[in-house]
Amino acid sequence: MRQVGGVTAASDGAAAAFTAAVASLRSGQEQVRAVRPELSFEDVPAPRTLAPFAAAFAATARVGQAEAATGRFVLLFDPDGQRGWAGPLRVIIYIRADLEPEIAADPMLGEVAWSWLTEALDARTSGYAAPSGTVTRVVTEGFGAKREEPQTTGFELRASWSPVGVMGLVAGPADPPPDGDGPGEQAGLDGHLAAWCGAICAAAGLPPLVAGVTALRPPARRRGT
Repeated sequence: MRQVGGVTAASDGAAAAFTAAVASLRSGQEQVRAVRPELSFEDVPAPRTLAPFAAAFAATARVGQAEAATGRFVLLFDPDGQRGWAGPLRVIIYIRADLEPEIAADPMLGEVAWSWLTEALDARTSGYAAPSGTVTRVVTEGFGAKREEPQTTGFELRASWSPVGVMGLVAGPADPPPDGDGPGEQAGLDGHLAAWCGAICAAAGLPPLVAGVTALRPPARRRGT
């Protein structure tokens, strides 16, 4: 097994298909950047032990000059599938953002954060299965040399799901996009990346990519001008 350009490859035939899928994700990044310049992306090392094929990307959302939210997107591909997956693909995502203390303490925070992701997936993709995830409230305190740093509060969202109806890597036809001017469902992995980006934007307090998703108010110290 070898890793080339962030993609872990086990066989040339399947690797070619997976490399094309990763290329579609990079194209999706360009599409997102065109409408959301606050987001920046970079390739990061992919996990080597979770699946025969893996690729990973990180994203940062900025409000003004301040970092408002960060995230990671991992695509796994195992032609034979794995236990708990609904098909040969699995997406794993991570999102972290600081929030005002009163918002972080809201008992509905978990439900709201999870809805950012599921509503974006419903709007942007041709389908997904076996979703799983957690929302964790985070309180950060400084000690020793960092004792004078202010306490921060925030949350972390970790989730995974199996893309459904993705052309090229998943058996079965993808759903056609609906009529209308909106982006609609996408029959590729770029829609899943766009859904992740929409959740990052909501976490950062930016206007969401998906209509109807409510963004939380970020801490005042992170707001840009």
